[in-house]
Amino acid sequence: MDKTLDYQNGKYRALYKSLNAQWRALCADYLPVSPENSIWRFSREANPDDPEQGWKLHIPATVLTANQVLEKIAPCLRRRNVLFKAPASLQELDKINCGIYYGYAQVGKFITIYPQRVEEAAALARRLHQLTLGIAAPAVPYDLRFKPESRVYYRYGSFKLLKLESSESSDTTYAIRDPAGNLVPDVRDSETAKPDWVSDLFPTARPQRKVKAVETPLKTTFRVFRALSQRGKGGVYQALDLTARPRLCILKEGRSEGEVDWIGRDGYWRIKHEESVLSALRAAGINVPHVYSSFEAGKNYYLAIEFIEGVPLEKYLSRKKRRLAIARALALGIQLSALMARIHDAGWVWRDCKPHNLLLAEQGELRPLDFEGACPVNQPDAMPWGTNSYRPPEWDQDFRGQTRLPEDLYALGAVIYLLLTGRLPDAAAQQPIEASRPDVPPSVRELVMELLDAKPERRPSAHEAAERLQQAAASLKHRSRGKQSRSQGRQSLRHEGNGEKPFQVIAV
Repeated sequence: MDKTLDYQNGKYRALYKSLNAQWRALCADYLPVSPENSIWRFSREANPDDPEQGWKLHIPATVLTANQVLEKIAPCLRRRNVLFKAPASLQELDKINCGIYYGYAQVGKFITIYPQRVEEAAALARRLHQLTLGIAAPAVPYDLRFKPESRVYYRYGSFKLLKLESSESSDTTYAIRDPAGNLVPDVRDSETAKPDWVSDLFPTARPQRKVKAVETPLKTTFRVFRALSQRGKGGVYQALDLTARPRLCILKEGRSEGEVDWIGRDGYWRIKHEESVLSALRAAGINVPHVYSSFEAGKNYYLAIEFIEGVPLEKYLSRKKRRLAIARALALGIQLSALMARIHDAGWVWRDCKPHNLLLAEQGELRPLDFEGACPVNQPDAMPWGTNSYRPPEWDQDFRGQTRLPEDLYALGAVIYLLLTGRLPDAAAQQPIEASRPDVPPSVRELVMELLDAKPERRPSAHEAAERLQQAAASLKHRSRGKQSRSQGRQSLRHEGNGEKPFQVIAV
């Protein structure tokens, strides 16, 4: 076991508890105002003379550097009686930096500062730049940056909650006032980070002369034409690979300091790790996406992989007006179980099996995607991973070196449950399959509920799951042929009446 894994096995929990205890103490000291049902804590109550809008400053941090950042800047802000806020917990910071729970525009917005005047905003930005320079932190999308290597970001926007109500829908939009006092949208995902009528707070902070761009494969080899997703750890893009003959590819981006976890792994690490996993699985004969190339650019890591024609299983199921026929659900379940068995035989735990990560390619083959969270079977990862509804009850329990393989088996059961019933197996023990679909063969119901068992050691292997599903499918096919034969017999008897009333046939 390498040093990284040795560090993971047991030590991250101690670090997690220590950092959270320190955060709670810092909040009690510097962020005493905690509104009910809010993810934020504030340095003080709002004053009547606090401005309605203006230049606000954002200071990013990772879950590992948040305490350091707050300790550095809070005394300076308190001396000036400046209103500022930060997440109520490090778990909330983790969610903010993820970019999924609260939106991509919120990534990196750890501490938000509300200066009362333009001059104060400028002075604070300069001081906070000095205090935080060099501390690891993610970039803040759409904000302006004080200096190229600064940890201080700024944008113009509302300080108080102003909303524009739409007469055409129930949607509301955050607002600021224009020079005439009219409410206009407070656009938070604009690269300009300010309305047209406001001058840049630091117009000379950025280089005035053009700097020669560094040639990277992003400029010479790949032409990105579509963003498929964006989140804190990086983006996923559709691109043209011009290495030889142009071909479509998927370009995955791993951002430095993006979504740093409790043992220091960021988006850069995740994509580089996935490259290793894909290469190992491909070498084992598993039909994961081909790795075309990889490179570093702008401190981020990029992985170019095969573009696969097809539709995600999640989208395929959502388009269906009715549930899948049982035979079709079993066929997909057999294919997925066999795929899972091969991944395990190759020595890996997938840890993110779900319909979104399964592509239904041409000829009906399921192709697995997204192996950033995978770990070796014999070197289990201490950090929890996975997606709600596909994670087992034990996913966030204290790590004591236990295997992660049963997590895949639970996810396998969850996907098969969905294929059969058309819904996710939340509280599956209280809602057995027969309550949603009585015609599912008993042997299949038993298998799925075993895969979803709360005790990991009771879950059957992927090999066993594939075998039992194959047996059920064969039995179902045999019964179907029997019914078809009897139906044909009934049709024959009806035609023997020569125009008279057909015989009454009793099915046997």
